[in-house]
Amino acid sequence: MSSTLARPAAAGDAAVRDVVAPRRRTRIFALPEARWAAAALVLFLIALPLYLLGAPAWMWGPLFALTYATGGWEPGWAGLQALREKTLDVDLLMVVAALGAAAIGQVLDGALLIVIFATSGALEAIATARTADSVRGLLDLAPTTATRLADDGTEETVPTEQLAAGDTILVRPGERIGADGRVLHGASEVDQATITGEPLPVAKQEGDEVFAGTLNGTGALRVKVERDPSDSVIARIVALVEEASETKAPTQLFIEKVEQRYSLGMVAATVALFALPLLFGAALQPTLLRAMTFMIVASPCAVVLATMPPLLSAIANAGRHGVLVKSAVVMEQLGQVDAVALDKTGTLTEGTPYVTDIRPLVSSGLSEAELLRLAAAAEHPSEHPLARAIVDAARIRGLDIPPAQDFASTPGAGVSARVQGRTVAVGSPARLLDHHTGHPAIAVAAGLEEDGRTAVLVALHGTPVGVLGIADRLREEAAATVTALTELTGTAPVLVTGDNPRAAARLAEEVGITDVRAGLLPQDKVTAVQELEQAGRKVLVVGDGVNDAPALAAAHTGIAMGRAGSDLALETADAVVVRAELATIPTVVALSRRARRLVVQNLVIAAVFITGLVIWDLAGTLPLPLGVAGHEGSTVIVGLNGLRLLADGAWRRARSGRGQ
Repeated sequence: MSSTLARPAAAGDAAVRDVVAPRRRTRIFALPEARWAAAALVLFLIALPLYLLGAPAWMWGPLFALTYATGGWEPGWAGLQALREKTLDVDLLMVVAALGAAAIGQVLDGALLIVIFATSGALEAIATARTADSVRGLLDLAPTTATRLADDGTEETVPTEQLAAGDTILVRPGERIGADGRVLHGASEVDQATITGEPLPVAKQEGDEVFAGTLNGTGALRVKVERDPSDSVIARIVALVEEASETKAPTQLFIEKVEQRYSLGMVAATVALFALPLLFGAALQPTLLRAMTFMIVASPCAVVLATMPPLLSAIANAGRHGVLVKSAVVMEQLGQVDAVALDKTGTLTEGTPYVTDIRPLVSSGLSEAELLRLAAAAEHPSEHPLARAIVDAARIRGLDIPPAQDFASTPGAGVSARVQGRTVAVGSPARLLDHHTGHPAIAVAAGLEEDGRTAVLVALHGTPVGVLGIADRLREEAAATVTALTELTGTAPVLVTGDNPRAAARLAEEVGITDVRAGLLPQDKVTAVQELEQAGRKVLVVGDGVNDAPALAAAHTGIAMGRAGSDLALETADAVVVRAELATIPTVVALSRRARRLVVQNLVIAAVFITGLVIWDLAGTLPLPLGVAGHEGSTVIVGLNGLRLLADGAWRRARSGRGQ
């Protein structure tokens, strides 16, 4: 074990971010959708108080008119283009509905609908742009240059895209590896969390595989390139995310799925109600009035509001409790999931190693405190994550850590130092026990590793005196979250991780997961998700790392852990747990299911009103003001019903299971 990382990695939350490429973000107002939506919102907010305070129409009228123009022209134009292709879509329908509201004097309602619709389109455009930014930024993980070794041993700095399979490259301490390959010579420890999600650097020696973009430790490596840069694991992650984003079936709100038929039917019925009576000699004015009344009472305003307020209220409620749901479509989808795939490191665990076992050998005569104190003193100068875990454990126990002299670090083996006149070595059992065949420490280390822990040997003057067990820290709410997700979906979650099978199996046993898929590369996680979806499941994937991004993109719904999540995972996911509180995931799923039930309730209410008013208009004579009042009344009712999910009580009921 060595001090590995030439660049110190911050503990805990920052550990993952350290290996993530800097963002190259598209500015929000560089997007036309955002500019037009912002203009519409500002104009609406200026006009609203004037309208409510009874100011003259000449003061608020032009402002509302500009609101309609700035917020509605782009979706209106898109709707007209769709109409040219013989498709009547929601863009044109919403603009027509807003203009219809204005035509009958409901200027405020129409403007509000325009602002909501424009803002929704802007948020979608921003999310799309940010995802593209993160995919491009991922390529920055791989270095732009590499040191290529010629046959005569001379060094040449070349762009990484010029590397080819068969080349040999030199990777110095602290550098990122320029290509996928295999170690020819040297030993080091490599932080490959971006690829496998493993919480700790992995010892690499001759014959071991390494990946482009991963961070080398303190040892120098000679690596034989085995894949062209365009076929590296990092490049394939980019391709997987882009492919999943493009091929993922387009999702729509429920109302948008029936919008085509309803809109065409309403337009056709209005034309027929106006034209047919005229053909049979009816008077123009009453016929036109009946047709206008029909168009108003049959318009989909109440149906649209039946869907949006419950979902938007649920989004706002979830946001207050630390879950950012990116759109109404996502909130609706969360309630549909019936299978869950969970990442391990950084999701079920905190991604920070800690000491779990202190095993002094009987022959050493040391107590647990003395063994830990010696190990912490030797490791204190090291920057390795395992070293920090040992030092932290000693500090938590209030132990005095003496200073160390003659500190030395050997890549892949460990560290040594003189502590109070004694030579202490701490490191890999396999390396430090080379000359101690049959020593009791071998069995202790093997037992710890069998339990999924990382074993660290402590030797005094070359003689093993004890073994420390180190593991990633399980989140306190992990087991309860797995149980809650099992109750919600009817099946236990699946564990998908790049970590080693022993560590994965141990953690799965602790939280109650039986389906464990370990040692997975990013493309393997996508395959696991696709297998579940091919079985007819709607899969929710929860992860935090770059290696989880392709699975997050491919899943029915993806949730990223926000506190230590990589930029790519945060942008690719459909929702983000901002404070990394795992227990909020089943709660937001339950809240989504409640929102979906309120949507159904609202659709029933809207349908009853629309049906009643339409029958009245067709069978009798429905006064236009009464038709408007009935239409607007149904809109208000469904809107208020949807706003019920804004209350904190809705979140508490979802958390306790009553919201399921």
